[in-house]
Amino acid sequence: MVQNSQQSQFQSLNAGYNNVFKLNSLSIGLVVPIESYPSQNSPTMVDHLARVQLAEKLGFAAVWLRDVPFNVPSFGDAGQLFDPFTYLGFLAAQTSTIALGVASIVLPLRHPAHVAKSAASVDVLSKGRLLMGVASGDRPQEYPAMQLGYENRGHRFAQSVEYIRQMQSSNPVFKNDYGQFNGEIDMLPKAKSGKLPLLITGQSQQSDAWIAEHADGRMFYPHKVELQQQLINNWQQQLAVIGRGPQPVMQPLYFDLANNGEAPSSLHLGFRASIEYLVNYLMQLQHAGVNHVALNLRFNQGDITHTLYQLAEHVLPHFNRNNHYE
Repeated sequence: MVQNSQQSQFQSLNAGYNNVFKLNSLSIGLVVPIESYPSQNSPTMVDHLARVQLAEKLGFAAVWLRDVPFNVPSFGDAGQLFDPFTYLGFLAAQTSTIALGVASIVLPLRHPAHVAKSAASVDVLSKGRLLMGVASGDRPQEYPAMQLGYENRGHRFAQSVEYIRQMQSSNPVFKNDYGQFNGEIDMLPKAKSGKLPLLITGQSQQSDAWIAEHADGRMFYPHKVELQQQLINNWQQQLAVIGRGPQPVMQPLYFDLANNGEAPSSLHLGFRASIEYLVNYLMQLQHAGVNHVALNLRFNQGDITHTLYQLAEHVLPHFNRNNHYE
């Protein structure tokens, strides 16, 4: 695991980033909505706020929203239905400590000025709890709906990241495909710590070297532990090559709580298994260098509230104990 370096911690960004990501440690979050809807594209969103507040009370490190502009039936999941930035603002006012993540904003479908303004606003209103995943998008059907090309999304993604970073400085001077600035105007508010944590999803149509230069962390899809460790090692080595210290890695995981003694079975990007199996698997991920896992309970067959309490009692003590709000 490459993270074992002389550096004792990740860079300090905002409160959410500092709380969720600890070097050589793993924390646990949840994908919103915290609801089971195995056979439908859309959740009911019943009790959605109460469950987020319960997750905070029980000690989960973060909740994660998704950016799904259109309901694409072939994709199979409409996410939390609400616009991510609107919903992040709502949750910021209804919670106090849990980190608020989005995994991930599809940058090529949005103008970066709106992304930068909305993200900084959420970060300030939540007192620095925003974690912003960004991606190039994987649903081709959405692009014609906005008269945008799917093939050049990688270029627009890179230009958007540059634009968002420039908005964090005062009176920027720069020009790219999305706009030009001569130092005479500025964008407010600024992120609470001065920098928005940007976590890049997958490759987002970029090279490893580009990602190492621009990312504050990575979001990898679930893989076998050995492959995940290899991907993480390669990522940390890319960072070392350009003189950057280790950066965190997170991944989602679909999970369905089974009874003790029940044999595990596969789910799409996850599994149905006992608490004991889950803890053992998460320990393997921690050893491989994963710093945060966002559990998705969409396919959970049991009562959601009961499952949250079981996870809080039997899983969180193994992992979130080193995490505290800063």
